[in-house]
Amino acid sequence: MFFDTPVYAFFLAAVVFLYWRLGWRSQNRMLLAASYVFYGWWDVRFLGLIAASTVVDYYCARAIASSEDQRRRRLLLTVSLVVNLGFLAAFKYFNFFVDSFATVLESLGFHQVPVTTLRILLPPGISFYTFQEVAYIVDVYHRKLEPADSLIEYALFISLFPHLIAGPIQRPDHLLPQVQAPRTFDQERFFSGLMLILSGLFRKTVIADNCALIADAAFSGRLGHPNLATTLLGVYAFAWQIYGDFSGYSDIARGSAQLLGFHFMVNFRQPYLATSLQDFWRRWHISLSTWLRDYLYIPLGGNRHGEAMTYRNLLLTMLLGGLWHGANWTFVVWGGIHGGWLAIERAVTRTTGHLRRETTPATSRDVTAGDSLLTLRPWVARVAIFHLVCLAWIFFRAESVHAAFAMLRGLTVLAWAPEYGIALRFLAIFSIPLFVMDLINERRGEEYLFEHAVDTRRVAVGVGLMSLVAVLAANQLNAFIYFRF
Repeated sequence: MFFDTPVYAFFLAAVVFLYWRLGWRSQNRMLLAASYVFYGWWDVRFLGLIAASTVVDYYCARAIASSEDQRRRRLLLTVSLVVNLGFLAAFKYFNFFVDSFATVLESLGFHQVPVTTLRILLPPGISFYTFQEVAYIVDVYHRKLEPADSLIEYALFISLFPHLIAGPIQRPDHLLPQVQAPRTFDQERFFSGLMLILSGLFRKTVIADNCALIADAAFSGRLGHPNLATTLLGVYAFAWQIYGDFSGYSDIARGSAQLLGFHFMVNFRQPYLATSLQDFWRRWHISLSTWLRDYLYIPLGGNRHGEAMTYRNLLLTMLLGGLWHGANWTFVVWGGIHGGWLAIERAVTRTTGHLRRETTPATSRDVTAGDSLLTLRPWVARVAIFHLVCLAWIFFRAESVHAAFAMLRGLTVLAWAPEYGIALRFLAIFSIPLFVMDLINERRGEEYLFEHAVDTRRVAVGVGLMSLVAVLAANQLNAFIYFRF
């Protein structure tokens, strides 16, 4: 069930109604059952997959924590990682590697090679809950976290339905203690949860789904062959589509969790106001970027072994981060663009000393002197970084590397048609409001409009958002983009 459908609204309302009438342990059991119903709604066959990986991790973690034999601990860690990453590789990348192998054979002159590709259905959310399981077992192995005492509590930590399909990726030391302790009803948190859900619905159904009309038309060729106008319209529309879509999902997920007394980490902080690519990754998909830092970049060596190794680690981290998004070479190129530019930024930073302190990928904030929303110099940087991100989005959105380069070649072709002007005005109507919302939230340090205002004003904002969703929501059913990852 999608977050922006009446089915989910009824499901969430029923869960919340029953939840607050139960004791703590009964709440956990009921939530676990509800989460499995939510996941089984997509395909009941996938319940066995998530249940199997959950059971393996639970018992491996407990055995690791109770053992002092380092060889046994490493063996148990390996078993857990092989199970989790093996499931991920088999379901997400099997077809990709078989098809790539067949393509290589054809390029070498071996035509009509009988390579059979099994079309394996991708389980929803497998990338997200796998990363959560990996974080848990690694933290237990390094004795940063005590293993869960209850299989039900651990299973709920993995499968809690608001974050199950597309995150945010929850850290064990953040969410697991919340599962293990009684929750109390908080009227303010409950109200803020409702506001986050309304904000997310507005971002998804009004902003993202309407921008998708332009992006889909441009990238599918319905606006004509790639030229300067169609390429810019397509990539700008997709930039606001994917931001509205995924930040909208994250808001709904966080709001749904707050209705149940849980707190999820913030996943987006006005990313298109970033003044560097490092700053962008501090603001975009924060749960993934911090995971990549802590469980990939730092284990690879981080910045501890000289500049050459640091640049390698940056590039590898982002290449693998790109591949995490999907089994397509377009995502690898997308990750390569980000990794390469992060390395360039680091090299320039060390040479010029422009920033006050160095940053690592995805988290640390780079602070530029005089940076504010009212000065010119940061805006030059913001515009430049936005267009660098848009360049990478072309590869992220295109169906193939060949199609992405066709869009790029279109930048050299000048052409105009009346429908381009109509598309431009349509895009402005549905992208500028999100940009203005970000400006306001950035200036006030708020997660949603008027978060810190009096209740009457927040109620008015909520009513306004509901009205806009009712009137302006695109008349189409678009799955959240990150559901496919």
